Amino acid sequence: MLLLLDVILPVFLIIGAGYAAVWRGWFKDDWVEGLMRFTQGYAIPCMTFRAVAQMNLSNDFEPAMLASFYIGAVCGFLAALLGARFLFKRPWTDSVAIGFVGLFSNSVLLGLPISERAWGPEAVASNFTIIAFHAAFCYGIGLTAMEVARNAGGGLRAAAPRILKAMFRNPLILAMLLGVTVNLTGLGLPKAGWDAIDMLSRAALPAALFGLGGTLYRYRPEGDIPTILYVTAVSLILHPAITYGLARLLEVSDEGLRSAVITSAMAPGINAYMFAAMYGVAKRVAASTVLIGTALTVLTAWGWLHILP
Repeated sequence: MLLLLDVILPVFLIIGAGYAAVWRGWFKDDWVEGLMRFTQGYAIPCMTFRAVAQMNLSNDFEPAMLASFYIGAVCGFLAALLGARFLFKRPWTDSVAIGFVGLFSNSVLLGLPISERAWGPEAVASNFTIIAFHAAFCYGIGLTAMEVARNAGGGLRAAAPRILKAMFRNPLILAMLLGVTVNLTGLGLPKAGWDAIDMLSRAALPAALFGLGGTLYRYRPEGDIPTILYVTAVSLILHPAITYGLARLLEVSDEGLRSAVITSAMAPGINAYMFAAMYGVAKRVAASTVLIGTALTVLTAWGWLHILP
């Protein structure tokens, strides 16, 4: 119980505060939109850039950990996609969007703060290794699969420029690429530049958690309950279970194991809804899964924290 109170509850209290503020009308919808644009477009990319630029690649880059996490993510994508198509008889485009929900865990807004509170700031280097590839990997799979579904297997070559344009307009991907460039070349910033980035980075997680709570208020569950519960189970149980099993099999370090499993055990992120909204399909399933999954993460994360070393 102390683990729940000390590690997980503060994170969800901030989310709950954002939810309550919007519910009671103390924080307007357009303020939430502005706050989320600030965190996702500026503060979180600054945090990602700093972490990747200062990462010790020889120590923090662990291929077996990345393989465990991303193989688990692909299994989640396939389980959600095929379940939506063959169990719940959804169209292929809906199924791809639902598959993306099973693929995209909330690595930044939930995975980072829970890992940091559980094991300390020095323990999240492996989280950032996962985050460095997360958006590019997930959007690459999701956009490619959706274009195939929309074009019945044809026209992928013509869609490739759109896929690449969408990926490389993502601030997180750009921040990751800049961070890798600085890391590998040894180029640096003046102290004032690093200090400014540090200030923005410190604002990222609390502001984003508050904004996430306000955003979730919009996405109250409506219908499609069997599909929503199925995809929630894929996200919170199947993905971390596969990641945990593979990490043990591949003898991943304790640090890598913790980061990979906690990140994979997080609820789908808002990006899952944004992907569905971008194509106008399965929006209700995506939004409701984000909301319900985020609430259930209180319990599932607690369970994984007890299992992990």
